[in-house]
Amino acid sequence: MSETPRESLPVVVIGAGPVGLAAAAHLLERGLEPLVLEAGSGPGAAVASWGHVRLFSPWRYDVDAAARRLLAGTGWTEPDPDALPTGGDLVRDYLTPLAGALGDRVRHGARVTDVARDGADRSRSLGRERRPYLVRYTVGAETREVRARAVLDASGTYGTPNPLGLSGLRAVGEERAAEHLSGALPDVLGADRARFAGRTILVVGMGHSAANTLLSLVDLATDEPGTRIVWAIRGGSARRLYGGGPDDELPARGLLGTRLRDAVEAGGVELLTRVAIERLDPAGQDGVRVLGTARSDGVDGALDLRVDTIVNATGFRPDLDLLREVRLDLDPVVEAPRAIAPLIDPNHHSCGTVPAHGETELAHPDDGFYLVGMKSYGRAPTFLLATGYEQVRSVVAALAGDRAAADAVELNLPTTGVCSSDLALAADADGVVPPEALGLAAASGGGCCAAPSGPQAVTLGLGAPAGAR
Repeated sequence: MSETPRESLPVVVIGAGPVGLAAAAHLLERGLEPLVLEAGSGPGAAVASWGHVRLFSPWRYDVDAAARRLLAGTGWTEPDPDALPTGGDLVRDYLTPLAGALGDRVRHGARVTDVARDGADRSRSLGRERRPYLVRYTVGAETREVRARAVLDASGTYGTPNPLGLSGLRAVGEERAAEHLSGALPDVLGADRARFAGRTILVVGMGHSAANTLLSLVDLATDEPGTRIVWAIRGGSARRLYGGGPDDELPARGLLGTRLRDAVEAGGVELLTRVAIERLDPAGQDGVRVLGTARSDGVDGALDLRVDTIVNATGFRPDLDLLREVRLDLDPVVEAPRAIAPLIDPNHHSCGTVPAHGETELAHPDDGFYLVGMKSYGRAPTFLLATGYEQVRSVVAALAGDRAAADAVELNLPTTGVCSSDLALAADADGVVPPEALGLAAASGGGCCAAPSGPQAVTLGLGAPAGAR
């Protein structure tokens, strides 16, 4: 077969979320033709699914520089840089206009199923570097293919949550119980209210997604008698999420941790620790039976719980199935590019302490292929949009042959505020944070939940449900 010169082909970007569209803006600015393939029906489809949640990063860190320059020529009005947008705000006021400015370079309803070197499977080496990429995708029932000079996978991880079972595996019956799983960020006080009101809810997880859902459920329970809230964690204590305690560097506790701790101590939330979910037995309208082991009130025993809905806030992992024919160099633990894995380890870094990194750290053995955005972090939960924007700026500079710009990576973040979920809790209906809340974030060192000033894990750069009280 004849080989198509790579230089004459577009750069395919998988995913029309914030980082994917930012990549397209940088490509266009550099004179490279982007083609964005988005599985959802519109830009930022994953973001739209948690549109009720307020980010804890203000607008000034949520808009990419190249995207801003592209939008400036369209009459776009930039939002208040100090306000905190909801996911819905981000889609409506930024991603939708940006996709519009990119025009038909963005294709919606296009789900990528496979990426490979054209005419060469994973094991073939001869002439591999000269071959373009073959990207296969579906539109409805139709399968299509496009060839690309390079591929940036910015498809994220939101569609692949971690399972409820132990050992990284699904609990027995988890797939059959799918209708009883709400996902990590249900709109408890809004669109999904009827699903939770007056029912028994099991929340599984100990990140910010779980905490904010629990607080929303506590608010719901005050208005809806009969709402029972059970919280399951795998560890022996929720102290890390509460903040404070002898292991903290600072005694200050943030709004998120304090409110959750108070809800547990008041009996509004039933806490189960050392939980191992082994089996789910769905029972249709009667909910689902959750079986395994757990510790309750300091006593270990069997877990046998009937609930109506399970909020599976267990974190996310990358979908690598579509990349089986691409030669990747991934860390065996977090499934991120090997060079950035130690930079994003949540045991050592919070969202604001991850150092800037670019094309060099994101490169793989197959040249011209990159994981960017949340997917580049694999299973690590510490991602910020500003980090993803710097990633794609560097990658696109390298693709354009500007090595100096590709290597000049820089990430300018404040020492406080951008990682504090308390700011989202303190924001008003317009996303404006009062000065006293900003002062609290500064006084506490800017850590997540205003707990220890040292590294803390943050999930997805999200804050609080905008409807929470």
